[in-house]
Amino acid sequence: MASDASLSPATLDKAKALGLSEDEFKKINEVLGRVPNFTELSIYSVMWSEHCSYKNSIVWLKTLPKKGKHLLVEAGEENAGLVDLGDGIGCAFKIESHNHPSALEPYQGAATGVGGIHRDIFTMGARPICSLNSLRFGSLENDRTKYLLKGVVKGIGDYGNAFGVPTVAGEVYFDPVYQTNPLVNAMSVGIVKTNEVVSAISKGKGNPVFIVGSATGKDGIHGAAFASKDITEDSINDLPAVQVGDPFQEKLLLEASLEVIKTGAVIGMQDMGAAGITCSTSEMSAKGNAGMIIHLDKVPTRQQNMKAWEILLSESQERMLIVVEKGKEDLVKAVFDKWDLNCSQIGEVTDGGFLEYYMNGELMAKVPAESLVLGGGAPVYNREYREAAYFAGNKHFSIDAIAEPDDLTEVANTLVQSLNIASKKWVYQQYDSMVGIVNMSTNKPSDAAIVRIEGSNKALAVTVDCNARYVWADPFVGAQIAVAEAARNIVCSGGEPSAITNCLNFGNPNNPEVYWQFVSAIKGMGKACEAFGTPVTGGNVSFYNQSTDGGAVFPTPTIGMIGVLENKYHSMTLNFKNEGDKIYVIGENREDISSSQYLVLVHEVNNSSTPYFDLDEELEVQKSVKQLIQMNLINSAHDVSEGGLFCCLLESAMIDGHGFKIDTDTSIRKDAFLFGESQSRVIVSVAPHKEDLFINTMMKTNAEFSLLGEVKGSQVIIDDEKWGHVNEWKDKYDNALESILNN
Repeated sequence: MASDASLSPATLDKAKALGLSEDEFKKINEVLGRVPNFTELSIYSVMWSEHCSYKNSIVWLKTLPKKGKHLLVEAGEENAGLVDLGDGIGCAFKIESHNHPSALEPYQGAATGVGGIHRDIFTMGARPICSLNSLRFGSLENDRTKYLLKGVVKGIGDYGNAFGVPTVAGEVYFDPVYQTNPLVNAMSVGIVKTNEVVSAISKGKGNPVFIVGSATGKDGIHGAAFASKDITEDSINDLPAVQVGDPFQEKLLLEASLEVIKTGAVIGMQDMGAAGITCSTSEMSAKGNAGMIIHLDKVPTRQQNMKAWEILLSESQERMLIVVEKGKEDLVKAVFDKWDLNCSQIGEVTDGGFLEYYMNGELMAKVPAESLVLGGGAPVYNREYREAAYFAGNKHFSIDAIAEPDDLTEVANTLVQSLNIASKKWVYQQYDSMVGIVNMSTNKPSDAAIVRIEGSNKALAVTVDCNARYVWADPFVGAQIAVAEAARNIVCSGGEPSAITNCLNFGNPNNPEVYWQFVSAIKGMGKACEAFGTPVTGGNVSFYNQSTDGGAVFPTPTIGMIGVLENKYHSMTLNFKNEGDKIYVIGENREDISSSQYLVLVHEVNNSSTPYFDLDEELEVQKSVKQLIQMNLINSAHDVSEGGLFCCLLESAMIDGHGFKIDTDTSIRKDAFLFGESQSRVIVSVAPHKEDLFINTMMKTNAEFSLLGEVKGSQVIIDDEKWGHVNEWKDKYDNALESILNN
């Protein structure tokens, strides 16, 4: 093995420069029984980064519910969650962040985020059928925010469109707290036959190890470590840590990977994401209680004279590691030759539990695989946490301190054109939502996207949700609301919630108040998932999302949820259908404007509690909506979210140009009735000839409901006052974002 003298000295200062603490450096010395060399230090620095080891979060992640009747694997067992859909079909799905790379280089940062999450799906043998995303940016008054938005959207669109998987749903929010650190979360959903699932495992002494796909370059080196520290003014110097993607190469890799599985030659397979060869060799080996001998000089490279540690840490995209049954090497090579992809044997499986990395015959590093990985020897920390100083003030907010505006139509105009409510058409029109012909929601909009499953009468309902302002207001309740809204969107679309994946975006975990937000959100998420029967299948933790001045982003635990429709033709849409249909609200209207867009934008009040939420009440509302859909008693269903009842009604009206006439509740302040965001409410429309049966059915439930009005004409009429033509509102709603970008 190379001596310390022939490389950079493995000193404590060097370890700290790589992001390791003094205690971690000492632990490495204990594990190895000697001082590590530079290559070994580099290996530990990436594998023990938060991005790979979850060392600051795993204690609390383990408390989330991970068991469910439909789960085929538990959280953390494989690259993605896997749910049994019946009929021998499984659904693999996962969401991950690519925040820091997107903050530096938005196009490639977002593009490679999409590519990486798709690889997590097809490395399990599943074919990706759709993708979703959740995006957060700062103020669009800032030119850099416009640059970031345009770059991220183009990166997602270019990669996804070329790769040939439709983008079917997503969300985009704007708030100054994301100015330095935008959030880019990408989700992929795939379908696999349950008897063809491939595990990310290495086993069988002497079995050959192959690297397949693209050649290895210097892009993305130390990307995992870069994702595990704050964004600073010097972060631009980390630009090489941003990967470069090639969607056409990934398409070839997808087809080759799915084809090679059918040869029966594959023992295990894992994509090379964070930490590259280091991560895939160590995680696969640790899972199989095996070791590997790897010859780094046999790795196809894009640049000459790459050093061992550069090859090990490179995060070049579109690469996989495959363990092959000995004697079947030619079957594997034939498949990748067919697809014109690199396929090089770089090593073999051993039974010693050690990873031995050679370069031109020289041993460069020897480390026990188990010592590197989450659940093995990676550090686990119990961080200090304390209630955030702002929280007590939030709880003391009262609507009585807010004067009701004289002109509520002006308020409505402000909200409809506000960026967190207005149409994101400018964004989603850049995504191909129809490639692959599985998307059933493009012309039939629903609260969740409906995606058909080829060869089955079933369909998937998929959504991503999180109102981060709610989570900031009260992390425990806000996280419950995020899960509840995801489930509500699935239910309103005709589906049955099945399971979630999460992307937990927070600030620096060493800040006790930030960590309190994280712990509280985990507790709230866990409680809600237990209530809805939606176990957590896995996901991603992204800490260190904050600026140099210490200002963290809103705690943003993005929920990706899938649901199942037993009959794909029994979906429910959100648009009003017929003149004269009665409009009802399921759930209780309340005098509540807490954390609403109305309170923030019109009254400029940022500190308040979460909107009213009760988990039991939410369950009753969703149960009632399910029953109404199953009995074919409603023509539309749309959940009340940002902008309150008014914006919800408008969204249902604008699609087909139907107007509506409603009456407000005189016992509730009119601004709160129209624009408040109290939870657990769904707007439904009912044909007049079904109204009696609708009422009788609802009377037998425990959910509140009340008549709002009816679908009528093409005007918006509230308390007999004309508020304008629906198409006029639609023009404002559709063009607000684009007009700001064009200016």
